[in-house]
Amino acid sequence: MNHMAEYVPGGGGNPTRRDILAGGAGFLAAIAGLSLLAPGARAAPAPRPHILYVVADDVGFADVGFRGSDIKTPNLDRLAETGARLDQFYTQPLCTPTRAALMTGRYPFRYGLQTGVIPSGCSYGLATDEYLLSQALKSADYRTALVGKWHLGHADKAFWPRQRGFDSFYGPLVGEIDHFKHEAQGKTDWYRDNSLLEEEGYDTELFGAEAVRLIGGHDPKTPLFLYLAFTAPHTPYQAPQRYIDMYAHIEDPSRRTYAAMITAMDEQIGKIVEALHERGMRENTLIMFHSDNGGTRSKMFAGEGAVAGDLPPNNSPYRDGKGTLYEGGTRVVALANWPGHVSPGQAEGVMHVVDMLPTLAKLAGADLARSKPLDGMDVWSALATGKTGRGEVVYNVEPTQGAIRDGKWKLYWHVALPPKIELFDLDADPFEKRDLSAEHPDKVAELQGKVVALARSMAPPLFYVAALKATLAAPLATPDAALADLGPADD
Repeated sequence: MNHMAEYVPGGGGNPTRRDILAGGAGFLAAIAGLSLLAPGARAAPAPRPHILYVVADDVGFADVGFRGSDIKTPNLDRLAETGARLDQFYTQPLCTPTRAALMTGRYPFRYGLQTGVIPSGCSYGLATDEYLLSQALKSADYRTALVGKWHLGHADKAFWPRQRGFDSFYGPLVGEIDHFKHEAQGKTDWYRDNSLLEEEGYDTELFGAEAVRLIGGHDPKTPLFLYLAFTAPHTPYQAPQRYIDMYAHIEDPSRRTYAAMITAMDEQIGKIVEALHERGMRENTLIMFHSDNGGTRSKMFAGEGAVAGDLPPNNSPYRDGKGTLYEGGTRVVALANWPGHVSPGQAEGVMHVVDMLPTLAKLAGADLARSKPLDGMDVWSALATGKTGRGEVVYNVEPTQGAIRDGKWKLYWHVALPPKIELFDLDADPFEKRDLSAEHPDKVAELQGKVVALARSMAPPLFYVAALKATLAAPLATPDAALADLGPADD
């Protein structure tokens, strides 16, 4: 059983001045070593299911029908109505970290993927000594397939899905592609297994067709793990015209196309569920669905391409969005559905995406002996029956900021200048409208101590390391045009 490490800063109950300053020093706090191990829990007995794990890309919390949106998602709505709507399901605030947390069951600050995403021009990836969910399920005799986006390393084949436990892979390796051309930075990023593939079509529809094909050819006697990672509705906002025409009443063109992308994804999910029915697999399939982070509200986190106009995602009623440690960036739309095993209704228990590896591994009978110490815990009872989930969540820890939830209390600590500390009671104020830090200094100090303790075990962010190397290795930026303009009088 794993346990949260006790923090006793300065030998007492509160962080010392030295500890607090160390937390703001960034990389100084990234080099020392204390481990966070989340508490485990006992899972309710269940048979080995097929697993359809669906991750959408940048969906706003309020942008599905079952959360009150006018965006049409009838298939997701049906799954939510007959399954569990997960009210407190957390992810990391960005794409790469969330996918890494899902695959490892460990917070990304453990292995340097806590900051940013893997840019298309960078060569790092998810460390190959991490034991992944796909490897664990494959070892338990599951057929493993990834359809869709990877974004855990593309510059070296050692990082690719087929080398990380997936029997098959179809889709892009990087994070942001043209949805019709399948290009990133003007280069094709579309693969079948380890081979580059030239193919026409709208990526969302191609992912759906591939998933249907896999299910149609699958032997139901063999358990299946199908990780379906849509690129929708990530920028650039693109969709076939027939979906855009469904939202002619929406004046804003970005919002119109964004809505179209979500409906297109929902339609493919419906076809995949129908394929499970036709293959006789639906009754024994656990379907998970969630976004990889909150919807994008700041252009800083919109991607590598330019986006015109206002950003359309809606994370109401939560604060802010993708890229931030507020609830709007990390508490995501999510559901679970497995007939006869997941009770319909609202599931209020707190869960984090790191919990999915131990939870699914338990259901699958997979051995996790090769895993490094897990931050995730088995949350099957919370997911299936609505019981209490985990007590603590680490939103993120990086050199410039950190946030942690302990029961009802949430601390957000921005340590870079200008510094900011906010404390929220999420039971009374899940919308983070009232900062209580001045009223509860002892609770602030306690949670700051935990953040500092975590920072001492933090691996340096690979994003910063890559940026530093690229900057130091760059050639001299000689102003050629200016030198060419110099005349004899300028000598």
